[in-house]
Amino acid sequence: MPAAPEEKLEGQPAPDPTQGPAPQAGDAQTGVAEAEAEAEAPVEPEDEPELDPAELRERAAKADAYLGLAQRTQADFENYRKRTARDVKAAEARGMSRLARELLPALDNLERALAAVEASGQDEEHHLTQGIRLVQNEMAAALARTGIQGYAVKGERFDPVHHEAVAQHPVEGCEPGTIVEVLQAGYKLNDAVLRPARVIVAG
Repeated sequence: MPAAPEEKLEGQPAPDPTQGPAPQAGDAQTGVAEAEAEAEAPVEPEDEPELDPAELRERAAKADAYLGLAQRTQADFENYRKRTARDVKAAEARGMSRLARELLPALDNLERALAAVEASGQDEEHHLTQGIRLVQNEMAAALARTGIQGYAVKGERFDPVHHEAVAQHPVEGCEPGTIVEVLQAGYKLNDAVLRPARVIVAG
């Protein structure tokens, strides 16, 4: 009895005889499991070739040479930075000293003008006197802010480094070498003498 023809289900394509058997669900799960196992399997590191002791010593010597060069370069740069900072500071001090020497005569003239007003007995509250005193104070304050200070006080001991003796004569009640009169104030920039004070000393 001949076999009944296979019924074609409506909505499903007919199997292609050239494609072979369709994959089963179990086969797909097995393939996924094998792929995951291969991915999780540890990778064995390749054996690195052993280096010759002479080559190791050569590499260590090169590393030490590079390290020494880097240290010397860093030390040279640090010395250069410090030297540059000293040069800049010295240049600033020279500039301030030059400017101060130009301004000190003007400051001396202001002090002489005030001394003349006081010696004449005129009213010290005159507006011109007040203006002169204001300018004098502002100039002295500006110099002080840059480290320039005036010195020389009557009654101090004479110091040839900081004072210039214009005259010397005996003064009753004063020990020899004592400053009895300041003719011109001295000025210092920090510890360096810009201009020695001109004084009269007891002999």
